[in-house]
Amino acid sequence: MEKVKVMVVDDSRISRMMVSSMLAKTNFEICAMAENSAQAVALYAKTKPDVVTMDMNLPDEDGIECTSRIHAIDPKAKIVMISAMKDAKLIMRGRMAGISAFLQKPVSTNELIDTLMIMCKDNVGTVATYRESYVTTFAKVLQQTLMQVFGVQSEIDIAKNDQTVVQVDGVAFVVGIVGEPRGRVALYMNSDTMYGLSKAMLGMSPDDELSSEEAEAAIEEAGNIISGRGVSKVNDIFKDREMRVTPPGTIIGSDIVLSNPDLIAFNIKAKTQYGDVFMNVGFARGV
Repeated sequence: MEKVKVMVVDDSRISRMMVSSMLAKTNFEICAMAENSAQAVALYAKTKPDVVTMDMNLPDEDGIECTSRIHAIDPKAKIVMISAMKDAKLIMRGRMAGISAFLQKPVSTNELIDTLMIMCKDNVGTVATYRESYVTTFAKVLQQTLMQVFGVQSEIDIAKNDQTVVQVDGVAFVVGIVGEPRGRVALYMNSDTMYGLSKAMLGMSPDDELSSEEAEAAIEEAGNIISGRGVSKVNDIFKDREMRVTPPGTIIGSDIVLSNPDLIAFNIKAKTQYGDVFMNVGFARGV
């Protein structure tokens, strides 16, 4: 994959250095740095970056005005604002000027890379974008939820699913994702893992009695939390995303087959003391 060119616009030398450091070991390459609007416009025309990170407070004019000037040169310019300010009025003005995404200082490395990957999906590739910015987010949420809700540590593994179906024995919690992009999340595990996790969630000992309805309800609640948090995290990273989850469905049995029609799907496996927890996350082929 070719390097993706990034121009950094910020009047703070330290801020420019921080962005450069965050992207140092990635496929994003700093092609230009500007400390004011006039310099940014001139360097944009000269270097033609794939994406621009833009500060709000520049010495000659603000980042929104600078964005408008860049869009006058290139209406398709991709610009993410990184600013200490992030209020509704600023976001509205920024959107009107052509800013695609908004991050608030201090920005984390993951936030920045995730946002740039989504914005530069044509350069990065759809599969890589989904894996690094969407599926990795869901995997982190799965791991966090297992710890916060069940008190269980886990090891996470992610692999692309090239099969057209997912086979399940035990219980599967399935929700659809609507909006942009559309997709589906399926959380599944065998019955022993379901009972072990459900008892941990409810503060029960392994020898306590738990009905199948109670165990299924506990896993359904966990599935709701994981899918909802995952979608919210992605929506937070990229403000133009308006993904929502559909009402859930729970399927129980053996040899359950879930199809992956027209989805780019990934398998996430969480290894826990109660057994493996699986999550299949798939998105439409166009981001």
